[in-house]
Amino acid sequence: MSDAFRNWMEQTQKRCETDLSEFIPAPSTVPAHLHDAMRYAALDGGKRIRPLLVFAAGRLFQAPEDLLRRAAAATEMIHAYSLVHDDMPCMDDDALRRGKPTVHVKYDEATALLVGDALQAQAFLVLSEGDGDPAAKLAMVRVLAHAAGSVGMCGGQAIDLASVGLALTREQLEQMHRLKTGALLRASVLLGAMSGKLLSAEETAALDTYAAAIGLAFQVVDDVLDATADSATLGKTAGKDAADNKPTYVSLLGLEASRQLAIQLSQKAHEALQLFGTNAQFLHDLADLIVQRQA
Repeated sequence: MSDAFRNWMEQTQKRCETDLSEFIPAPSTVPAHLHDAMRYAALDGGKRIRPLLVFAAGRLFQAPEDLLRRAAAATEMIHAYSLVHDDMPCMDDDALRRGKPTVHVKYDEATALLVGDALQAQAFLVLSEGDGDPAAKLAMVRVLAHAAGSVGMCGGQAIDLASVGLALTREQLEQMHRLKTGALLRASVLLGAMSGKLLSAEETAALDTYAAAIGLAFQVVDDVLDATADSATLGKTAGKDAADNKPTYVSLLGLEASRQLAIQLSQKAHEALQLFGTNAQFLHDLADLIVQRQA
């Protein structure tokens, strides 16, 4: 990791924290309890991979700052809402997230449900407001809605819940994760690039290939870490996939083959970025970060 990338990443993560704090209603705003819980869910934690992808893709076409800030915050709100709902007893029933109690444990189940609902709505509000061409912003709203819905993240979670205890094929497992994890990562890349210009078919295809590769790599590494790291390192309950009898890349391919697959996917992501030259350096760096992360 170069000093330039490390400094950019730290600055972007801090910027995302500031923006989320600005875009999520203050805890003093009625209803105070809900807004406090929304901020608890979204602030002070997480790697901010999706906002980093937004800003890195925005560098390809010198996208304006306001659009990038809003797109980054919107993707992170959708991600945060999904974690809140995933952790609830009716889903994965987890008590730890980002090193602190999950929202339904800290508050209660009804509040957690409303936090997720409200963060999702707030994401689209933030993305639709601000400067920019209305037609371009509408296209961005469509990309995010598609990624978050039944043929994206929610659909992947539905497949995940229906697959507990089943022996999925590699193709079925890949489809689940392309929806559950990959769809929002793809949206983050596209929203960053779309903030700068109307993409050509060639540019869209290259970014799609990159995003698909890092999306699967992210999940493969998640599965490896769930099998090898401890809860303190992960900030969430380690070994839960195996305990819940969930299909994973590790259970299907084995540990070493899963690690090799992550490396292969990283190489595919790098190859997809050749179209963009040196402007894509931070996207290259993020692909490496996703594969090499330890938590």
